Amino acid sequence: MIKRIIILGGGSAGFMAALALKSKLRDREVTIIRSKDIGVIGVGEGSTPVLTAFLHNYLGMNYKKFFATAQPTWKLGLRFLWGSRPYFNYAFSRQLLDEVKGTEMGKAYYCWDDMENEDLVSALMSQDRVFERAPNGGPIFHTRIAYHVENEKFVRFLEEFAAALGVNILDDTVQEVQQNDDGVSGLLLRSGRRETADLYVDASGFGSLLLGKTLGEPFVSYSKSLFCDRAVVGGWDRKDPEDMVIKPYTTCETMNCGWCWQIEHEHRINRGYVFSSAFISDEEAEREFRAKNPKVGPTRMVRFISGRYRNSWVKNVVAVGNAAGFVEPLEATALGGIALECITIADTLKECDREVPPTSIQQFNAFQARTWDDVRDFLAVHYKFNHRLDTPFWRRCHEETDLAGAAAFLEVYGQSGPSMWLGQTLGKATQFGVGGYLVLLLGQKVGYRNPHRLTEQELQRWNAERQQYRSVASRGLTVKEALAKIRSPHWEWKS
Repeated sequence: MIKRIIILGGGSAGFMAALALKSKLRDREVTIIRSKDIGVIGVGEGSTPVLTAFLHNYLGMNYKKFFATAQPTWKLGLRFLWGSRPYFNYAFSRQLLDEVKGTEMGKAYYCWDDMENEDLVSALMSQDRVFERAPNGGPIFHTRIAYHVENEKFVRFLEEFAAALGVNILDDTVQEVQQNDDGVSGLLLRSGRRETADLYVDASGFGSLLLGKTLGEPFVSYSKSLFCDRAVVGGWDRKDPEDMVIKPYTTCETMNCGWCWQIEHEHRINRGYVFSSAFISDEEAEREFRAKNPKVGPTRMVRFISGRYRNSWVKNVVAVGNAAGFVEPLEATALGGIALECITIADTLKECDREVPPTSIQQFNAFQARTWDDVRDFLAVHYKFNHRLDTPFWRRCHEETDLAGAAAFLEVYGQSGPSMWLGQTLGKATQFGVGGYLVLLLGQKVGYRNPHRLTEQELQRWNAERQQYRSVASRGLTVKEALAKIRSPHWEWKS
C-alpha cells in the first residue's frame, strides 16, 4: 500500500512531482530529500504550453503569485535560424492546419515561397509583440502560451507552493541506498537518519541514483538520431540598447557543429551552444560561441547523453525528468515532459487508490517510452533536413540521421505533400501534431512531389489574410508593455 512517498531531488522535477502528488493525494505523506551540496542550476529555461496548463489548470497555481515570485516572461513559440529561409517561426498555435479564407486548401499548400505571418501568433512573433491589444489597452490572453523562466526563481516558487501544501522538505544527502526484492528498502542519509517509503520518485537528475544506478535499469540510446552530447552555457545582463527588446520566443540558431539557443528574461539573456564533441573540442566550441556572442560572461560546460531508460517505473521506483531520460532542448520539451510525467504518476495513483497493479505500471512505462521516442523523432527531422551550413557535422546529419518513428510520415509527405492522410501516418499520438511537422518541413523547404501552384486569386486571398494578421499584430503589446500592465495596482487577474 502506498501511504508514504519520498522524492529524491529538490530541483524543478522533484518539486513538480511533489506538487502533483500532494495536490491530488492530500492524504498521502510526501517528502522531498534534497542535497544542499548539489544546489539549483541557475540557468534560463524555455517551456511549452504543456507546462502552463500543468501549473495553472492542473495545480491551480495563482497567476499573481507566480509572476511575483518566478518572474517569467511569455513565450509564443520558437524562431528557427535554420534551413534556407532567413528564419521561420514555430508558433504555439494551430499552425498550418487551418484553411485559407475563401479557399478549400490548407495553409500548408501556400507556404512554399513565403510563410511569414501565416497566423496571428506568428505575426506577433515577427513584430516582437506578445499579445493582441484589447480596447482598454490591456493584453488579450490566450491559452497557447508558454514561459521563459530562470531556474532558481522557478524552483523557489515551487518550493513555497509545496511547503504551503504540506510537502515535507528534508535537507540531507543520501549516503547509501538499501535494496530488497521489492526495490529500494531505505535511504541512509549523511545525518544518520534512515528514511523509508512505499514509493520512491527518482528526481536525482542525470545521476539517476535510484532507477539507473541502484536498480540498474537498461538505458536506450538515441545516438543514431541525435549526435550532440555537450553544451556550453552562458549569458549577459541587459544593458545595451540592442538588448532592450524582450523577444516573445526562443531563438534556435544553426552553428557549425550544432545549434545555439537564446532565451529571453526580463533583465538577462541566456545563451547556450549545443554541439557534438565528435566534431569540435570543448575549447573550440567555446571560441565559436564567444565569437557569436561577444558579451557573454562566465560559461560552464554540460555533458549529456541523449536517450531514456527502458522503463521509468521499476518495482517501487518511478523516475521523472533527467533521471528518466534526456534529449537536448531544441524544442524546449524538458519542463513540459516533466509535467506530463507528474500528471501521469499522480493520476495513476489516484485511480488505483493505494495499490498499483502491474498492468497500470506496464501502461505507464509504455506511454512514457512513446513520449520520449516522439521527441527523438521530431528532433531528428530538425537535423536531417537543415542545409543552412555545409560542415562535416551537418553533412553527417543529412546522411546518417535515423528518422526512426518519423520515417513513415516523411515518406508519405514526400509523395503526397501536406495531405489529409498525414495524421494517420504518424500512427500514434504526438505532442507536436501534424501542424508542427508541417511547419518544420516547410520551414526547411523539404520538397514533395507535385507541389501546389497558387493561382493569382489564391495568392491575393493568402496575402490579404496575412496582411490582416500583420495589421492586428502591429498594434499588439510588447513583453515590457504587458508586464507593466499586470504589475499595475489596477490590474486584476481573471481565471
